[in-house]
Amino acid sequence: MSEQPRVLAVCGSRREGSYTRSALHYAADAAADAGAETDYLDLGDPTVDMPLYHPDHDAAETGDVAAVLERVRAADAVLLGSPVYHGSYSSAFRSFHDWCSFDEYEDTVVGLLATAGGGTYSSTLDHMRVTVRGVHGWVMPHQVGIRNASSKFTDRTEPGDGIGGDADHAFTDERLRDRTEKLGRRAAHYAAEKEPFFDAPD
Repeated sequence: MSEQPRVLAVCGSRREGSYTRSALHYAADAAADAGAETDYLDLGDPTVDMPLYHPDHDAAETGDVAAVLERVRAADAVLLGSPVYHGSYSSAFRSFHDWCSFDEYEDTVVGLLATAGGGTYSSTLDHMRVTVRGVHGWVMPHQVGIRNASSKFTDRTEPGDGIGGDADHAFTDERLRDRTEKLGRRAAHYAAEKEPFFDAPD
């Protein structure tokens, strides 16, 4: 691919001070550092009007849904992040994901990230992976799960420098920071090189 790849990060948390949001900033910034054009969709942003999915409602006539879906379709790679809720993903992520279909994810590289307040995130990543594959997204093998998230970050009072500088929290666990940044770099790489994967003969 000769054009600059486009990477969209989608934060499925509505909580103020979300660790998912901060981690995705690191991943998105790493994708930009690797040469991608990046976009950040925060489902907790009150200015984004994403009503609960309803199968009888037309996306074109429902809040900002049509504009959001266009941003997903325009992306070569999508980074999806969700907090762990009851062993699965958040309702904000689920509703966003329900609005999406094959049109949004066909031939799209997808990276997954989940943050847990406690010690488990595996089922959340499993559920995200299965449902993304259900709409033909190409899920990367590399994924990020963060346990006991509050112990892996420190609060920021001012923006930082470099990758993750706009995040509300800074990583205190360098191994997790490296893994999260790797998610963004790989998304940018696979998005740029996707033609050999997606143009294979039937």
